[in-house]
Amino acid sequence: MNEFTNVSLDRMDRASLFHPVSSIHDITTHGPQIYTDAKGVEVTRDTGQTLLDMGAGLWCVNVGYGRTELVQAGAEAMQKLSFQHFFGGASAEPTIRLADRLLGLFRETVPGSDMARVFFGNSGSDANDTAVKLVVYYNNLRGKPDKKKIISRQGAYHGLTMTAAGLTGIAGYHTAFDLPGKGVLHTTCPHHFGFATPGESEAAFTDRLIAELEQMIAREGADTIGAFIAEPVMGTGGVLLPPEGYFARVQEVLDRHDILLIADEVITGFGRTGQWFGSGTYGLRPDIVSLAKGLTSAYFPMSASMISTRMWEVFANASEKTGAVMHGFTYSGHPVGAAIALANLDVMTREGMVDNAARLGPVLVDALQSRVGGTPHVGDVRGVGLMAGVEFAGFPAGSAPHKIVAKHAMQAGVLTRALPYRPVTSFSPPLCVTEAEIIEAATRYDRALKAAMPELDALHG
Repeated sequence: MNEFTNVSLDRMDRASLFHPVSSIHDITTHGPQIYTDAKGVEVTRDTGQTLLDMGAGLWCVNVGYGRTELVQAGAEAMQKLSFQHFFGGASAEPTIRLADRLLGLFRETVPGSDMARVFFGNSGSDANDTAVKLVVYYNNLRGKPDKKKIISRQGAYHGLTMTAAGLTGIAGYHTAFDLPGKGVLHTTCPHHFGFATPGESEAAFTDRLIAELEQMIAREGADTIGAFIAEPVMGTGGVLLPPEGYFARVQEVLDRHDILLIADEVITGFGRTGQWFGSGTYGLRPDIVSLAKGLTSAYFPMSASMISTRMWEVFANASEKTGAVMHGFTYSGHPVGAAIALANLDVMTREGMVDNAARLGPVLVDALQSRVGGTPHVGDVRGVGLMAGVEFAGFPAGSAPHKIVAKHAMQAGVLTRALPYRPVTSFSPPLCVTEAEIIEAATRYDRALKAAMPELDALHG
């Protein structure tokens, strides 16, 4: 790519693209970062710089970039059946096989689960929209029309369509959009490092969170609350791990009050936590599971919503009287996406990527801890499987030390994401990453943090 073409693309981008979750002012002033190639865990910019992608895109390129098996599966599917809608009972082989495989995989790896059916969509956001609509549908069919409110959590990220953005518990995504809307409640973020009182143990912190949840249900009325939505690990919020005993206690409260559990596994699904699903890692028994990202390793936009037996039986028993379930998308169950997802699961299974995430997760945390854990301004280093976070502490409210560090990290040749809720840079490399690549990424990050230190010291005051 010659210099003229580079400049032309830069100008074309500034003049034509509306970037998601980006500052219009920053792009107008500085231009975009244009990427041209990717292979394995590395991405290349139009400047020629190659970077270790410790974000797997947006937590999603689980099998790594450039996997010919997925490309071939997609090409063959396009040639055979380039599209088939699923309205009115229409179907196609790849999607049937994918639904069956997902149900089997979840049942085998999440003890006590009873998933009954799979609904397909296009993104994690629409999967969570689907979850909310199905909660409403379920309770209407049960004769409980007031049982519609959804409890989410501060710091949660559930997507950016109107419903999903309302569930999201990060204020920056609400500003100027009149969110969250009616019927969404947010309880305290379950992040011990950030929200525990001085001297409060994890167990005591959990006690307080559960008491607050009970109080919220009592105040609103259990007969008005349809579901509780939770990520097993809060990804975009800051790689926030649940405190001791948290999910077991939450599950007990929900069961007692007839409140459904929606597990948002858009990030944690498909090996990210070192198990196939975060629900298995933390013992969740969800009624709805939202999946996307790792389903196709981002080679095709596709989501899946798994529905429990107790919900499905209500839907099925009412069907003769109610008729069609009037929900769906043009691309629901797209046969090309399904074929790619099946190939993706084959690669993950054949190459033992879930085991690799479990084995290298402690290596990632140890590599970061040993290099930057004792550095001034670093408050916490944590992780599970191949998702980790470095949290900065002691800075004035509203400052963004992690953005400074992420900028220097890019210059040092490693992509780490500055997250929007806590001052955290996250690490979620492709699950094919090697120990050597993790060590190299941590070494580059350490170098970046040292380079950022004068700016951090000035910001800290």
